[in-house]
Amino acid sequence: MGLNRLALKACLVVAIGPCAPSAFAQSCSALLDYTFKRLGETQTERLCETYQDKLVLVVNTASKCAFTRQYEGLEGLYSKYKEKGLVVLGFPSNDFAGQEPGTEQEISDFCRLTYSVQFPMFEKVHARQGSAHPFYQQLADEAGEYPGWNFHKYLISPEGKLLGSYKSHIEPNDTTLVNLIQANLPNE
Repeated sequence: MGLNRLALKACLVVAIGPCAPSAFAQSCSALLDYTFKRLGETQTERLCETYQDKLVLVVNTASKCAFTRQYEGLEGLYSKYKEKGLVVLGFPSNDFAGQEPGTEQEISDFCRLTYSVQFPMFEKVHARQGSAHPFYQQLADEAGEYPGWNFHKYLISPEGKLLGSYKSHIEPNDTTLVNLIQANLPNE
């Protein structure tokens, strides 16, 4: 019996020691099996490694949009529920009326300085039907709808299943969205 099999056997028998979740490969949710750079950084991050087992709210963002004020509500959700397992992931997109023309550094500065955004923001992506990044293509396929504008929201369960899709006009503090978040928090 090899070392890994011995460790697995010990883990199954006594459930202590080398049995931390990182000791053995976990399956990756297909919805989160993508790698992106953090906004303004060079390192990549595999979403399923970082956010597996979290409740994930994915949002395509823009700095010059009538819905840009939603950054405040998104940050409020993140701040209120992050300790209970919610993470908000922002993906800037310039797909809709050129409302995100800035560089990654300009976007990062705007989010941090104007709205005190602390939730993870990633590189610019395409979210619009016809040019969507494969991540947004898959979200749209699951939801049956692509973002029609900036600040479209997709909620993914801790098990990696799509729970809901919310059009831009649905505010982050919308009762239906907040109730679904509260009902699916993994650390509640």
